[in-house]
Amino acid sequence: MLEATDLHAYYGKSHILHGVHLTVGEGEIVSLLGRNGVGRSTTIKAIMGMVDCTGSVKFKGEEMVGLKAYQVAHKGLGYVPENRDIFPTLTVRQNLLLGQKAKVESGRWGMEDMFDLFPRLKERADNEAGVLSGGEQQMLTLCRTLMGDPALVMIDEPTEGLAPKIVEQVARLFEEIRKRGVSILLVEQKLAIALDISERLYVMGHGSIVFEGKPRDVREDAAMRKEWLEV
Repeated sequence: MLEATDLHAYYGKSHILHGVHLTVGEGEIVSLLGRNGVGRSTTIKAIMGMVDCTGSVKFKGEEMVGLKAYQVAHKGLGYVPENRDIFPTLTVRQNLLLGQKAKVESGRWGMEDMFDLFPRLKERADNEAGVLSGGEQQMLTLCRTLMGDPALVMIDEPTEGLAPKIVEQVARLFEEIRKRGVSILLVEQKLAIALDISERLYVMGHGSIVFEGKPRDVREDAAMRKEWLEV
């Protein structure tokens, strides 16, 4: 479904990504792991058309490199940023409605689906989003993206700073997303979560993919974990 090949990305004159390659299949959860600063977030921003890049990004066989971010989104790629980017003065309900695409009449997700998955959002539906807790804002950002009915969603550090109970809710949401046929490319710092929910994993180091395999391969390769993942 998604295939990035020889992907290079730049911030001004700084060369951040060095020939990244990765794939995500239909209905698959794939995690992108690595220490802070190795290029994980830049990878999904490059795929989304948010940073200058060269190489190839094909989504459902169509080339995405060169498109604007909003054009990529309309092709069916969703993006959940690490900094959440909610609209603080709008209500929870209004934030969710902003996620809907105008031409999507009957997608996989509706407002009630979001409220069923996260009852706390239903309780806060008419509250301004700016008064929500960090965990509630993360739920809202995830749900707003799903309201656009993406075929694949890229999620950047969704559990950062969240309480364990909220982390469990987020993990359950990922499983529900996958069950509905939506693929996930997950940037995640918590190794245990990534190993539990992913079919495959990539590890990044110095702007390149240094390892790829299944959760079992990561668990069994202590040397790789020590070199590229452990602090």
